[in-house]
Formats: sequence, structure tokens, C-alpha cells
Amino acid sequence: MKNIAILGSTGSIGQQALEVIDNNPERFSVEVLTANNNVSLLIEQAKKFRPNVVVIANEEKYEVVRNALAGEDIKVYAGSAALAQVVEMGTVDLVLTAMVGYSGLIPTINAIKAKKQIALANKETLVVAGDLINRLAIENKVDILPVDSEHSAIFQCLAGEYMNPVEKVILTCSGGPFHGMDKKTIDKVVPQNALKHPNWDMGAKITIDSASLMNKGFEVIEAKWLFGLKPDQVEVVVHPQSIVHSMVQFCDGSIKAQLGLPDMRLPIQYAFSFPERICNAFPRLNFADFPTLTFSAPDTKIFRNLALAYEALQKGGNLACILNAANEIVVEAFLQGKITFPDIWAVNEQVMQKSTFIAKATLDDYIATDREARAYASGIVSILQLKN
Repeated sequence: MKNIAILGSTGSIGQQALEVIDNNPERFSVEVLTANNNVSLLIEQAKKFRPNVVVIANEEKYEVVRNALAGEDIKVYAGSAALAQVVEMGTVDLVLTAMVGYSGLIPTINAIKAKKQIALANKETLVVAGDLINRLAIENKVDILPVDSEHSAIFQCLAGEYMNPVEKVILTCSGGPFHGMDKKTIDKVVPQNALKHPNWDMGAKITIDSASLMNKGFEVIEAKWLFGLKPDQVEVVVHPQSIVHSMVQFCDGSIKAQLGLPDMRLPIQYAFSFPERICNAFPRLNFADFPTLTFSAPDTKIFRNLALAYEALQKGGNLACILNAANEIVVEAFLQGKITFPDIWAVNEQVMQKSTFIAKATLDDYIATDREARAYASGIVSILQLKN
């Protein structure tokens, strides 16, 4: 029995993780559930899965959760400090970091220091502080198991290949809802359009990032840290069908790919059960349903976020942390109708140029960088909002 802490249980990944656990009660149990604001769903999940601990990050909603679970044998805590500490519990075997954005950094660091196995769905943790996370994982002998479908695919392709040099990895990208559109069309995009992802069911933040190719840019950075790659060893190809989840090309030119239907439950289950594969009743891929699989290069001239991610990866230091902080501000601003879709990468680029660059950053540096970049991004958004 593996006891699992799910950070972000009410989000898309968290809900699908609970489905995997529910399908395998003899293998997995829920030890901790956390959420930011979704009180009603958190309470419902707690009553069904009966974890030892529940944490609501929004302290204003503590009383609601505590009162709702008063008759249950469940401890209820609130606040970011409690969320960061709960991962250290001795009864936790594996921590699924399914929180969105920068908020996942400190809990992941604490979990690693507590020597907990990590199932990583929060790519921003490695984007913001990949060098620090890798050092801590090595020092504490902690496995970081990727949950993103692309990185899980690479992880699966590398199984049994530890002696064979990798030439490059190829991350596939659906292209989002605006693949192939010209600049004039992109300029008129509104949030309702951008939230309609053609293949994947994700939360609003990640869906917008997917539409702007920022999500893919972050995955490029994540791949570098997960698999010890150089920037020129990570290639992105647009694959609208989302059947090939990613590929690895070895030094002899051979390419291995991992295929399947777009279903996040599979990489979640694989991270939970690794190195074992366990049976499930998920839908199976029928090649007859996909007679044509296509691949093309991404348009980084229109979708600048991907190019910015490569720039951050090349330069290193705290630049990716700057990019992530700015992006969190501008995505929220776009969702609120304050800025246009192309403003997303325009502001990101301005903040990258304006913020203080630190070649060798500490945790304190990353925290300060995040604060500074958010302030710059917010200021630019305010000016753009007045113009719009």
C-alpha cells in the first residue's frame, strides 16, 4: 500500500489522480488532500477518500472545511505554511505535486528534503528552480517521476536504455486551438476561444499556456532538468492528433516513441506504480481511428513564448523564474480581459529584459526574483489596460 499526498486535489490532475486511486484501492490510499479555494469539492473528496489530513490554502475558508468535516476523523489545517509542512508527514510515501504555478515550489522542496518520492505534475517547480531541485533530489536520494504526458513518454522510452547516449528528445505539441492561424486572426483571440483546447481537459491556466505555446516552452525547460539535456537536445514538433506523446532519438538515429490516447490517467498511474505497469480499463488506441498522424515545426515568430523559453534555457540563471512569474500575471490578466492574446508574450519579453538577472541563484534569490518580475508585469499590464 502506497500512501499518497495530493497537492491540488481539486484541479484536473488531482481529480484524475483520485480516479486512479479509486480504481486501485488495494495499491494506493489517500493520506493528504490539499486545495486552494474549491471548498465544496475538497470536502466531497475528503468524505469519500477519508485522508488523514486536509489542507485548504485559503485561510478564510478554514472554518467552512473544519465544520463540514467535524464528524470525520480528519485533521484540517489552513494556509500556505501548513501546505508546505504537511508533505513532511511520516505516513506519506509519495507526493503528487499537482498545484498550478510557482506555489508548488516550496512544498516540493520540503517533500524532497523529507525524502518523499515525487510525482511531478507542477512543471513550474523545475522551470523556476531546476538546478536547485536537482541538487536536492540527488542529495536526498529522491526519485522525481514525471507526470506530464510528454515527460512521462520520454521517461518510458528511456527505460532499459541507461547505457545508450541520447541524441535528442522530441516533445510533441498539439499546437493548441490556434495552430496554423495567421497573425491577424491571433490578434483577435478572446479568452473563450483560447479555453477550448482540441484534445486535453485541463485547467484554465494551463489551457491558456497551451494556446500560447508557453506550456510547451516550460516543458522544454522541464525536460532539460529531468533528463540532463542541453538546450539543442530538446526539439518541439506540432502533432495535432496528440497520439504520439513524445519521442527519444538515440545516437544511432533510432527513435522510440510512446503512443496512446490523450488521457492523463495513464501517466499518473505510471508514476504511482513505477516500475510496475498495472492493468486498467482505460480506452485503448485503435490505429484505424487515426489513419493520418502529422508533424510540423512550431511557428515561433507568431507564438513568441516558445522562443522566449529557449532563450531562458540558453542563458540559465534565474531567467526562467522571471519568465514564469511574468507569465502567471499576464495569463490572469488575459483571462480577465485586461490585455490581448499577443500581449501575453509581449509582456513576458519586456519583463525578461527588465528584471534583475542572477547567474547563480539561491532559493532566496528565486523568491525575490518572482516578486520583482510579478511587480514589473503587473505595472506593464496596468499601462496596457489603459490603452485598451
